[in-house]
Amino acid sequence: MDLTRLPWLPRPPEDFRARCRALTAEDGEAMRFLAGHALDLNQLNSLAKAIRRAAADGPIAGLAPLRLALLSNGTTSLLVPALVASAARHGLLLDVIEAPYDQAMQAALDSGSDINRAAPDVALLAFDQRLVRAPSDMADRQEADAAVTDAIGQLETIRNGIASACGATAVYQTLPPPPARLLGSYEIRLPGSRHALAAEFNRRLVERIDGSGDLLLDASGLAETVGLDSWHDATQWHIAKLAFSQAIVPLYADHVARLLAAMRGRSRKCLVLDLDNTLWGGVIGDDGIGGIVLGQGDPVGEAYLDIQQTALQLRSLGIVLAVSSKNDDATARLPFRDHPDMLLGESDIAVFQANWSDKATNLEAIAKALDIGIDSLVFLDDNPAERAQVRQALPSVAVPELPDDPAQFVRALLAAGYFETLNLSQEDLLRADDYAARAKRVELQSQARDLVSYLESLDMEIVFAPFDETGRSRIAQLINKSNQFNLTTRRYTESEVAAMEADPTVFTLQVRLRDRFGDNGMISVIVCRADGEAWDIDTWLMSCRVLGRRVEEAVLAEIASCARVAGAAALVGQFIPSGRNELVRNHFAKLGFSAADEDGLWRLDLGAYRAPELPMRVIRGSQKIEA
Repeated sequence: MDLTRLPWLPRPPEDFRARCRALTAEDGEAMRFLAGHALDLNQLNSLAKAIRRAAADGPIAGLAPLRLALLSNGTTSLLVPALVASAARHGLLLDVIEAPYDQAMQAALDSGSDINRAAPDVALLAFDQRLVRAPSDMADRQEADAAVTDAIGQLETIRNGIASACGATAVYQTLPPPPARLLGSYEIRLPGSRHALAAEFNRRLVERIDGSGDLLLDASGLAETVGLDSWHDATQWHIAKLAFSQAIVPLYADHVARLLAAMRGRSRKCLVLDLDNTLWGGVIGDDGIGGIVLGQGDPVGEAYLDIQQTALQLRSLGIVLAVSSKNDDATARLPFRDHPDMLLGESDIAVFQANWSDKATNLEAIAKALDIGIDSLVFLDDNPAERAQVRQALPSVAVPELPDDPAQFVRALLAAGYFETLNLSQEDLLRADDYAARAKRVELQSQARDLVSYLESLDMEIVFAPFDETGRSRIAQLINKSNQFNLTTRRYTESEVAAMEADPTVFTLQVRLRDRFGDNGMISVIVCRADGEAWDIDTWLMSCRVLGRRVEEAVLAEIASCARVAGAAALVGQFIPSGRNELVRNHFAKLGFSAADEDGLWRLDLGAYRAPELPMRVIRGSQKIEA
């Protein structure tokens, strides 16, 4: 499987260029559709040109704007259009500002440089192994350590220069080692060899980034996947100073784009599995339990076991599993219950849709049952006709192309990077169980007499606490991922969250919710700042999975209570439309705030506010805020 050709994506339509020429600022979905194909360099250039032309006329519907600074020790002009087009594949409208060739340090430290004046959201530090100077003596460990320290110091200086100017998040990348060795296998034992230097640099870089709020692109891992000899192209370096082969550019750009998408909360949450010829060989309805191919001792049967094992591994990392199969429900469940070689059990599947409806309808039902967006789904199906139908009916669902050989299914699925993540919290690990419990809550709600009795039957317990070190990573994750229930969509890094913890003028809340079906984990984040006699609600975000459970009323009651204790007379909130948060346009009005002006400001008089009776127990910590 040649990953440089993006084999998990379908081939572009024959009229691709004509479609690009017709694009306007109203065609965000069309741009994303065209970007969702396996595009070569020329096609990426054509689409990027069309996107930039359309963006010149105003915002593009359906694409979230993001500004990227690109700094490197090589030539990057070839990367820019590939990044722009690949970002559209992941729902982003990318504006790229390049540092001039070999001027990364100057561009970062000059407050008047194009990069710093552009105030980027993210800075991609795309440096290769030439960043680390070669020691004069490869056997000298002290000199080798100094070379690595100096290289990381250069990146730190660049990162700090941009951060001080505009607060951009940095994306560092690991260094792929060169493909050739001077002394064969012995070379790895020399601390100053290129391979040893790259390994040490990468190890220390990972340590540096952990807990910083900055991001890591594993370019070294990507290079090893495609092969170091394919990654490096000495001719292109000497001619054009390209850090890696042109053939790698579409794949590299997609890896950058999926990382940026994860930063904006656009990773997928749910893997929906077809059954026949996807989880086992054959058709259960025709072949019966004894006739399907699954199990050890048969290469095809082992390939299907590999698919199931991968699904279980994804579930252990928080990815929700669901089933969509054209089948009788009882027949579809037979292998889960009776086949001795099945690895997946019914309890691993959060939603099981086996019927004769079309797959798109089933996928919509799965998303509704889990209370997640359609764009959170990945659909794995061996049948090309079913894949095409879902792509046409639900273009926001990720549908990887699959080869004929089931032994290659796992590689095709994972190569697509749908489940890219920036960090892994305890809440992430428990997500699959959480969503299974959510489906049970939906079932319970359908049986309840009314909303009040349903909410009371949940036996809810809400926990309020200030920001702390334990919750810091998850808090930063929610701040940067939450888009729909987010009043202002202000983004803060993990280090900025840490600064809020220590700032006595900032009131913070992390909110957790438990019920009789399980722990929902952290479901809301609040940041308030004292502004005279009022508290300004800087950030209010919530997980959409707890909508309709009166959590927002409980959160307001807690904010109001703490504000009164601090001597505040009012709360002031603001709704800043982002294109994805229409859900909360009327949030403050519903909670009793009055419109304060025409700029989206809302005000609540604490003297007149009375907290409602709520169907949940409250557990709280304490904190103070100084005016």
